[in-house]
Amino acid sequence: MEKMTRVSAGLGSASVAGKTMFCHLDAPANAISVCRDAAQVVVAGRNIFKIYTLEEDGFVERLNLRVGRKPSLNFSCADVMWHQMDENLLATAATNGAVVTWNLGRSCRNKQEQLFTEHKRTVNKVCFHPTEVHILLSGSQDGFMKCFDLRKKESVSTFSGQSESVRDVQFSMKDYFTFAASFENGNVQLWDIRRPDRYERMFTAHTGPVFCCDWHPDDRGWLATGGRDKMVKVWDMTTNRAKEIYCVQTIASVARVKWRPERKWHLATCSMMVDHNIYVWDIRRPYIPFATFEEHKDVTTGIVWRHQHDPQVLLSGSKDSTLYQHAFKDASRPIDRANPEGLCFGLLGDLAFAAKESLVGGEAGRKPYPTGDRRHPIFFFKKPDVTEQFAQVSSVLNVFESPAGGGGAAGLMDWFVQTAQLYLLSGKPFAELCDHNAKVAKQLNRPQVSTTWTMLRIMFSEPANLSSSSANHNFSKLGTLPLMNSFSMKELSSVLNERNKENRQDNIHSLETNINNNDVENEETEGSEGQAEYVFGDAELDDDDLYSMEHDNQTVEEQDYALPQEAFPLRHEIMDHPSAPEPLEKAESPHVSGSEAESVCVCLTPSESVSLISVSQLLFPPNLPPPFFCPVVKEMLSYYAEQGDVQMAVSVLIVLGERIRKEIDDLTQEHWYMSYIDLLQRFELWNVSNEVIKLSTCAAISCLNQTSTTLHINCSNCKRPLNNRGWICDRCHQCASVCAVCHHVVRGLFVWCQGCGHGGHLEHMRSWLRDNTHCPTGCGHLCEYT
Repeated sequence: MEKMTRVSAGLGSASVAGKTMFCHLDAPANAISVCRDAAQVVVAGRNIFKIYTLEEDGFVERLNLRVGRKPSLNFSCADVMWHQMDENLLATAATNGAVVTWNLGRSCRNKQEQLFTEHKRTVNKVCFHPTEVHILLSGSQDGFMKCFDLRKKESVSTFSGQSESVRDVQFSMKDYFTFAASFENGNVQLWDIRRPDRYERMFTAHTGPVFCCDWHPDDRGWLATGGRDKMVKVWDMTTNRAKEIYCVQTIASVARVKWRPERKWHLATCSMMVDHNIYVWDIRRPYIPFATFEEHKDVTTGIVWRHQHDPQVLLSGSKDSTLYQHAFKDASRPIDRANPEGLCFGLLGDLAFAAKESLVGGEAGRKPYPTGDRRHPIFFFKKPDVTEQFAQVSSVLNVFESPAGGGGAAGLMDWFVQTAQLYLLSGKPFAELCDHNAKVAKQLNRPQVSTTWTMLRIMFSEPANLSSSSANHNFSKLGTLPLMNSFSMKELSSVLNERNKENRQDNIHSLETNINNNDVENEETEGSEGQAEYVFGDAELDDDDLYSMEHDNQTVEEQDYALPQEAFPLRHEIMDHPSAPEPLEKAESPHVSGSEAESVCVCLTPSESVSLISVSQLLFPPNLPPPFFCPVVKEMLSYYAEQGDVQMAVSVLIVLGERIRKEIDDLTQEHWYMSYIDLLQRFELWNVSNEVIKLSTCAAISCLNQTSTTLHINCSNCKRPLNNRGWICDRCHQCASVCAVCHHVVRGLFVWCQGCGHGGHLEHMRSWLRDNTHCPTGCGHLCEYT
């Protein structure tokens, strides 16, 4: 930045063409454009509309076009273009839907010449015809494109893209009547200005909105497009179908793309958000930029090459309220910082590594590869060009593929696919979801994941939901727990049985005498001597008796044992429906704590084990609320994510919902969701991916399947838009859903070609296009079923 300041202050003898300089603007810029002789640049934005002269010492403000005490919204510009044939003619696209032309040759202070207000929403782009002075094209958020003849007061043609909005329009440099338009639904259309009723060609260029497009200045058929999917694609438009010939992957949404003059393979891009840099790419090397300009501190909104024959100087405007002129000699060189060695492990077990050619020995020096591995060496060579200032590096790429059979790479991820298809994430109570997912994990031989689901159910379920049967089923999976090993259910029962025998061995006769006086329930008690069911018998023990039994061992240790006069105190009258024993208030046994004694005494059964509900209370006392376990669960989810099992992290996050969501920051959640969705889509699990998106609460995730959901339909007969909600066209009164093969009305699934609009039954169209390439209606369009 210090270097930039010195240059802008005029400390340098370099010419303007080879000099990096900048100036501060009054407001953020939305777009910039240069005049034909490259001596002036216009900067437009919501609160700025000025013309600067490029001089030796820097930028000099020449003219402020925002005049008047109360400038109207016509000055709030979304785009600006300087005519390349008339140096006095400018056009702007306003945010209120106005298209304005400006004549700098007017003698008055107000340079506005014509005002067109036919668009209903923001105009995103204006474009002059490259050879026709009076033709101006505009594209708006309302989905329409309009062609204006500046000699008239209104538009001469209106083009309906049948989309949500038009983001860019560009006249072809070689075809006089052709222009391209990009849309928010991911499509690109080619139009003939003489035929406003129908586009000539349409194709889907990106998976999201297409923000920009640009025709190659030299090659007639090349069209570059950029979109929200972080891709820059180059299309060959000379074939019957648009053919993607190059693709560049960037790190953010592409807002602008401009071909570099005098360099066939180079183009410049800037991003709509996140990334502030300007990149110049060589489309033959799409993975690393050819050059980078890193001066801006905020999003770059406009880029333009200073002259159509000067590839060394680039102008840019930004939201950081600066205007820059970038010289290529000052650009950073990412290739100098790039690591020439790399290693990548593929999704299905393949391994690839790249290294400098000098580090990879020849065929004679290489060791033989293991049996079953297949090596695919790919060499990247590029002849050095003395005119380029950037170093050229050649690398060798080797790929090792896993064996194709015998449970190799094909079966490495079967568990992932089956788990994604079988898991339940919603639609049932929490406990049932956990039980189901635990069962799925167990069937797929993933015991740790199965145990995790079981533990989550115990931690976060309501006590009433932990039934005896389900508890026994759940805890049968937890036999490896240290607590269960050191203090098992059978040992609990044996300890209590032994204590029962010691207390009652000298008093059996007296106890049986009392029992024989009871009713039907006596028979159940007679044969139960020595078992742990004495609490639930007909007899009801006093608290003192229970207390004496609990402290029997302690009494034996402290003093010599002496037989009491009575085995038990006198008992009250036996009731028909005895009440449940009151819980112990205090337990001082050296073996069992108070809470443990309470749980054990209440839950004893006639068998030789204690109910697993009691053991669950030992593991997770009922006085611990579910939030108590949140830190442990958060750490567990992070562990699974770090181990690469993002499927488990996302599934638990969805099932637990609000119980754990607040404990994990939104950025981490978004990262997990995006990783899992990407894996699901790689395996073409579209339904599961859509379900995960629907169940997510992250705003950045839930909007993924909500973009561009509006479907515009044309009648297949008259080609006019279907405005009504039915399938009958209100203009030609014909049914728009007639099958092109059997000529019957399609009442079920209807499939149609996006190029010609004809379609029919799915099976009929599939069988037709299996043997034919042309549309079954005979319209001549080359349809394709994908």
